[in-house]
Amino acid sequence: MMHMTLYWSKAVTLLIDSWKTDSWTSYLLTLLACFLVSAFHQYLEDRRIRFKASLAADRSPPSIDAPLLFKLGGRRGFGPARIASAVMFGINSAIGYLLMLAVMSFNGGVLVAVVLGLSVGYFFFRAADEEIVIVDNPCACA
Repeated sequence: MMHMTLYWSKAVTLLIDSWKTDSWTSYLLTLLACFLVSAFHQYLEDRRIRFKASLAADRSPPSIDAPLLFKLGGRRGFGPARIASAVMFGINSAIGYLLMLAVMSFNGGVLVAVVLGLSVGYFFFRAADEEIVIVDNPCACA
């Protein structure tokens, strides 16, 4: 039976029917897994942002004489860097959706484990992201 309200119990079914907890040991291992996957989600997001920033740093910055309307022809290829960036985005999105579905089990412990994992992951891996600025468009109004 699926709960439609937040509940606090060691008995939870997470993501698939075979992932059921019935003891405190299995429940705590499930919470640990949720915590670690949440922190890993933040780590992957940090890697993806830094990879994109390194690709942007390789391009020459636009000069002041550059037109506001420019062709995007140079960015349309299927180079290895673009494919790697897309794969990283896809994996990170899949993990994010799985975390969302785990929280939708409405178990309070799972919710707390995911939020704590995201917070700890952000603290360790992404707290310095404010220093990285990626400007894809030289036009300030876009």
